[in-house]
Amino acid sequence: MIVLDDTGEAEIEWSAMPFLPVSSAEIAARGTPIPDIVLVTGDAYVDHPSFGAALIGRLLEAEGYIGGIIARPDPDDVEAFRLLGRPRLAFLVTAGALDSMVCSYTANRKPRSEDDYAPGGRPELCLRSDGSIGGGKAGRVQARPDRALIAYVGRCREAFKGVPVVIGGLEASLRRLSHYDYRSDTVRRSILLDSKADLLVYGMGERAIVEILRRMASGEKASAIRGVRGTVWRSADPPELRDALTLPSHEQVAADKPSFAESFRMQYRNTDPHSARTLLEPCAQGWVAQEPPAFPLDGKELDRLYEFPYARESHPLYDPFGGVPALEEVRFSLTSSRGCFGACSFCSLSFHQGRMVTARSRASLVREAAGLVKLRGFKGYIHDVGGPTANFRRSACARMEREGACMDRRCLAPEPCPRLEPDHRDYLEVLRALRRVPGVKKVFVRSGLRFDYLMLDADELFFRELLEHHVSGRLKVAPEHVSAGVLALMGKPKRSVYDAFARWFARVSREAGIKQQLVPYFISAHPGAGLEEAVELAEYLRDIGFMPDQVQDFYPTPGALSTAMYWTGVDPLTGRPVHVARGARERSLQRALLQYSKPENRKLVREALLEAGRADLIGRGPLCLVP
Repeated sequence: MIVLDDTGEAEIEWSAMPFLPVSSAEIAARGTPIPDIVLVTGDAYVDHPSFGAALIGRLLEAEGYIGGIIARPDPDDVEAFRLLGRPRLAFLVTAGALDSMVCSYTANRKPRSEDDYAPGGRPELCLRSDGSIGGGKAGRVQARPDRALIAYVGRCREAFKGVPVVIGGLEASLRRLSHYDYRSDTVRRSILLDSKADLLVYGMGERAIVEILRRMASGEKASAIRGVRGTVWRSADPPELRDALTLPSHEQVAADKPSFAESFRMQYRNTDPHSARTLLEPCAQGWVAQEPPAFPLDGKELDRLYEFPYARESHPLYDPFGGVPALEEVRFSLTSSRGCFGACSFCSLSFHQGRMVTARSRASLVREAAGLVKLRGFKGYIHDVGGPTANFRRSACARMEREGACMDRRCLAPEPCPRLEPDHRDYLEVLRALRRVPGVKKVFVRSGLRFDYLMLDADELFFRELLEHHVSGRLKVAPEHVSAGVLALMGKPKRSVYDAFARWFARVSREAGIKQQLVPYFISAHPGAGLEEAVELAEYLRDIGFMPDQVQDFYPTPGALSTAMYWTGVDPLTGRPVHVARGARERSLQRALLQYSKPENRKLVREALLEAGRADLIGRGPLCLVP
């Protein structure tokens, strides 16, 4: 809740905040033996606004619904899904903060040994049917099941027959229509069909879920709800809708890569709430209909959402295991904005949060910061103030604010749009206000910064203050590659832009008397990158004297433009062929080139150079990559 302090200023009161119910006894303590809704999530329960289940749970609590969370239930024990009793309205199911396949498998399709969203990071731990935390009935190495939404919906149906199930979150959002699945190397149909849920919510689902529950409470069946933005529904018969676009059928896109590319292009051009049309996808089982995206919440709505009375802790159930690791990165961080107009091809944000940017008010962020000061373990450091892209606090231009994002052009690449209005003044004032909060020693910015947008701002003041006050010795940015062709496919600026930024960073740091390091991130094996482009990147790293500690292999995740390139071998937006490093061998050669100086990579680097026809880089000269 929000109270007034002695000076009459508003502040958030976070002392002794209760968690959302996790048992039927806690539901009964709220005044009813029957919950209105039950949230099921693949993550351990952390009551913090960075975790979707907690955020939706607090929103519905504020809207008057009584419900609770079944967090990371044993997928092999239906009794774990009965812990809160039979919900009056619906099960609301999410796989968690990440797509379950990305959470469980690496970019090389190997099982992950840790899960930051599990108790103690231990992937085998789950919620058991007696309400305790431990290993599941089947003794799984990973308690989060593959394609968790499908598994969880099946258990919800088994637990209480006839109870509607609504799915949402990132996994639902990015798999809402036919999509390429990297783990199986196939095109799968809409997860709404595979899970047999009644309704799917995609994107940031606050508005949609409130409207859905309101209509269900008035007697509508979930499976019959139509017309709610940000939802996907199914029909046995062809829907009769004005102005709808019909995509190629699932069977077409699964069998024919050009059809997949065309379907993706149509979806990509219909992700903005101002211009998007309803999309219809036929399949052997009937039709899947995607309503246009929901309009983003405005600043006041975001303020309200993030100022609900979160406990900002993992549930005490996990204390014996050391809590939940994913909380540590965000415990003392602030979310200042949503949306991103960066439009990087390898990011699926356009399909989830959208390109329009909305920001919280300065006053709300200051109130939240004042609350952080009072939390157990706070030592004066706010770890981050950001969002998908930290220095986007407004949409790209006035036209985007009024009419939405352009269908056929990006804001920043390959060249900045003439309409772009770079402006960091509001973000600067936010950071200054946070620095003045009593008890705050330092405010860091660790979310990604779009460095090309920074450079377009004619006023250097923000960048100077960023380096002087908000960087902890290392500024991390993401040029991602240096090859012109690869950068164009990525939707990233030219190499010359990053080089100019690196010089700017060095000059401003020097003038401020600060010793700081610029840390660039790069991706290996992105579509368009062959061994020739990987060698070009290795030579660049040699020339600037930088060797990455870690290398990110390209990961084909659902909903990303780059994933469509990976599967089809063409750029869906242009139809032009794209080289794809598919096999494990070429991917490993490209990765080794980015870390060419490591002794364990020497053999692979030699192989890569010979295959690329660059034997001149083998030897002992100053320009050679390996001896």
